[in-house]
Amino acid sequence: MENLIFGILIIIICIAGYYLAFRQFRRQRILVSIILLMICGLILRFYAASDLYLHQWDERYHALVAKNMIEQPFKPVLYADPVLSYDYKNWSANHIWVHKQPFPLWTMALSMSVFGTNEIALRLPSIILTTLGIWVTFAIGWSLFNKRVGFIAAFLYSVHGLIIELTAGRVATDHIDVFFLFFIQLAVWLAIKFARDKKPLFNVLCGTSIGIAILSKWLPALIVLPIWLLLVLDSKKFNLKEILVHFTLLCIVTAVIFLPWQIYTHQAFPLEAQWESAFNLKHLTEILDDQGGPFYYHFNKVRIIFGELIYLPLIWFLWKSVKNWRNYRRLLIVVWFLVPFLFFSFAKTKMQAYTLFTAPAIFIITALFWHYMYFYRKRIGYKWLTWPVLALLLLLPVRYSFERIKPFEKRERNPGWAQELRTLNRTMDDKAKVVIFNVDRPVETMFYINCTAYPHIPEKNILQELIESGYTLLVNDRGHLPADIKNMNGVEIIHADI
Repeated sequence: MENLIFGILIIIICIAGYYLAFRQFRRQRILVSIILLMICGLILRFYAASDLYLHQWDERYHALVAKNMIEQPFKPVLYADPVLSYDYKNWSANHIWVHKQPFPLWTMALSMSVFGTNEIALRLPSIILTTLGIWVTFAIGWSLFNKRVGFIAAFLYSVHGLIIELTAGRVATDHIDVFFLFFIQLAVWLAIKFARDKKPLFNVLCGTSIGIAILSKWLPALIVLPIWLLLVLDSKKFNLKEILVHFTLLCIVTAVIFLPWQIYTHQAFPLEAQWESAFNLKHLTEILDDQGGPFYYHFNKVRIIFGELIYLPLIWFLWKSVKNWRNYRRLLIVVWFLVPFLFFSFAKTKMQAYTLFTAPAIFIITALFWHYMYFYRKRIGYKWLTWPVLALLLLLPVRYSFERIKPFEKRERNPGWAQELRTLNRTMDDKAKVVIFNVDRPVETMFYINCTAYPHIPEKNILQELIESGYTLLVNDRGHLPADIKNMNGVEIIHADI
């Protein structure tokens, strides 16, 4: 009941805030209107991120590795002290963990080192980045087209349900895709600044942002390179020699940022690094983790993620771009949206967030279509359709946001198992080298408690060896514990729903 009341209150506040943002924009108070969008977006993100437990996919794994990185930032591990044998190929239960690139994990580790090992500190970097992303989206839309396009695009970013849900860690790929999204859009904005001002610093920062995006989720971040080229050509401020020199510098800076980690991991952890490199390629040729779908999977998903009317602006924009293919600004938006969609359509493994980094481009396309319909509303035939379409282009994404955030549901946001783990952690302060067996949530257990945890109980001789090696052993009794384990010296029996 408390969650329902809190959710209703949050929505009322945000509706009022967004209404004021639109009013301030109409009065040409641009800065105030964008700040209001960011404040409302921040409120929605904090609300969604206030679940006091780790979500199953994939947040719990990212959380545990980030926690372990607090002490050893250059040794990414899942099981910090794997007392039992493991398969290095099993990313969900191994020791060295190079399943994902390190930058988001480093940032989450830094946040938890400052604010404590807890769920909010874990999600804080994603909250900050997607809030800043509202402003960056506005800046890109304004720079390429006009203020109204930037504002509408920023509004759509602010309320976008999947971005908010990923920020909260509620769905698969969570914070990794949030970082990837932000640093790609930041790189695009820095490329716009460089093309406009010809200042090499912006080019270096653009390369840095591309490198960080690669260090967040890998090579699709290179989509910024053709966008950079189109921006430079559109500016008409560079001759061929200057373009080659600055493009080379951009690539060098990008490589300097992302290559050292790749070289380091292949030298320090050769088995795991080689396996994960091959595993990443399998996403293109095999269906992994039952995440498959038809070729049109992403083009079908776009109506769910961005609203059912999204095909109208997309088809309109593609048609306008083909008619005027020399318009580099339109063309770069097409490249940003269409190339990743086609690439991931050919890939065998498919997940909804794989194309999320195209979201700012889709928001800008929608905003440009909205601006076009609004500006030419008196000239459009079927005038009675104009206002409903304008309204639905904004309201359908808002409805989708409600479905994702779930403010009107009675939800358990601090489940009993998480409370039990926190309580158990407080009793572990005086115990060293703790191993807990027979738990349903071993990864979560290791996040909340400084221990090693397993879902099963090993052979009795292994337990004895661990006791003799100085480990404190806890075995969770879920009602079917063998008597010889219960009566074993050196084993402490606990009763917890974890």
